Amino acid sequence: MNTHKVLRWSLPAGFLVAVAALALMVWSYGYRQALDSLAERSAADLALASDRVSTQLQVYQELAVLTAGHPALTDLSTPAARERAGELLRQVADKTAALDVFFAAADGRVLAAAEGVTGASVAQEEYFIRAAQGALGTGHGVLQPEGKRSYFYAAPAFAEDGQVRGALVVVADVGDVEQTWRGSLPAVFFTNGSGVVFIANRSELLFWRRGAAGETPRVTGRDFHGGHEIWRLEGSPYLPARALHLSVGLPVIGMTGEILVDVAPARRIAALQAAALAAVCLAFGALLFIVMERRRTLAEANAVLESRVEQRTRDLSAANAQLRREVHEREEAEAALKRAQQELVQAGKLSALGQMSAGISHELNQPLMAIQQYAENGAAFLARGKAERTGENLGRIADMAARMARIIKNLRAFARNESEPMGRVDLVRVIDAAVELTAPRLKADHIDLRWDAAACSGPVHAWGGEVRLTQVFVNLINNAADAMQGQMEKVISICVDTGPRLQVRVQDSGPGIKEPEKMFDPFYSTKAVGSSEGMGLGLSISYGLVQSFGGNIRGANTGGGAVFTVELEPWREGEEKGDAA
Repeated sequence: MNTHKVLRWSLPAGFLVAVAALALMVWSYGYRQALDSLAERSAADLALASDRVSTQLQVYQELAVLTAGHPALTDLSTPAARERAGELLRQVADKTAALDVFFAAADGRVLAAAEGVTGASVAQEEYFIRAAQGALGTGHGVLQPEGKRSYFYAAPAFAEDGQVRGALVVVADVGDVEQTWRGSLPAVFFTNGSGVVFIANRSELLFWRRGAAGETPRVTGRDFHGGHEIWRLEGSPYLPARALHLSVGLPVIGMTGEILVDVAPARRIAALQAAALAAVCLAFGALLFIVMERRRTLAEANAVLESRVEQRTRDLSAANAQLRREVHEREEAEAALKRAQQELVQAGKLSALGQMSAGISHELNQPLMAIQQYAENGAAFLARGKAERTGENLGRIADMAARMARIIKNLRAFARNESEPMGRVDLVRVIDAAVELTAPRLKADHIDLRWDAAACSGPVHAWGGEVRLTQVFVNLINNAADAMQGQMEKVISICVDTGPRLQVRVQDSGPGIKEPEKMFDPFYSTKAVGSSEGMGLGLSISYGLVQSFGGNIRGANTGGGAVFTVELEPWREGEEKGDAA
């Protein structure tokens, strides 16, 4: 009996020990994986901060090298020359935010300076000794009495014989360099050769030396986990108690970049993983223990379970039947939705067709006026016996009628879901046609149209439809003419620019566009209510036509009127075949 009890409780105890050991292994593995990911991100942050500091200080290095050879620093033997050099160095310091810029002779005596006192000597400074040897010297320190941390760049200045005649020293403000990243997480700092923090994004770390007596924060220990160094810190509310420590050497500035990243999130992730595994294992063990304890009631439990499975099966069958009914209803609803969408598309087409039909009077007004004018001219020429001129006018009337037929054909094609075939269009000829259609109206309104087709040096081929492009430019010219009603100076300018995309600009000297955001809306017009000159469809129709060619149209105010720019794709060899296919 006692042996049975020992076996009965030894198995759960052994299972708990195994779960604890497994959870510990999972915690260790998860912690190591989290540290690997954290170290990768932290190394990138440290590299970014190091590059930022090096790059910002590099600017002052280049400043020192470039300024060292300035002609004003060549001869400082006279007080006037030193005064001019000092003025130059003050300008350089003001423009670059340097703390000081000064020039020292070969013996270390300062001859000219932006902020410092001339006559002082820097002969014993390490950066000057390096520059005196013909190399770029660097150094850092704290300026007194201001207490500002500074970084020094000394560039040698060579005489004509190749000897070093002095050095140009630029003093950079380290505090100014820190401004762009101070306070950002995590803690990043840069230590000099003595291990003293000279640059940091945490003010409490400045001039801190690890391990020095009485220094805070204190490093109470260092652990290594998976090849990563973990510091234990005390004495600072702004630094983590446990932090991943990474470092990188920066020989360019003579310092070492270091970063401290809180490992608490990594420990929490590892703890959660271990706890989840332990919970699963304990749940499984508890279930196994319960099963073992209830072996005697297994038959009854199986019967109950089979009954429940049967009931669940019936419920599932009913749920499946309900689901099939819902799927059928969804399919019917989806089919109805598609039919409604098709009807909405057709309704949209009919609405657009109605807008275009409402604009027929606007689109055909100019050709009709031209036909009337040509008919009157033909009758006058016929009365004078000039049959040849009468024939020319009749030919133009036929051309106008053909153009009107093609415009109406476009509307009919739109109703049949068809469109005018697109292909190569001579843009110059299209603009000439639009100018010809609008010429009588412009002449009657005393409008000066400035369009020089000869400036294009031949045809300019665009991708589009000739009739619809003619409509666009007729609309733009008429719109410009309407805008200049009542003005003394009336000028319309048209120019063509070739490039990756063709651009045609139509500019007027009118009052400009009152509401630019509405200018392409259908039925938007600035004319008086009841005016017979337009219904606000011209720009809207033009916008749709240009879009159908893959182009774009936009309008803007110029301060002395408005300008509309039409962008079109240039025609390329072989595109007509592709379009026809």
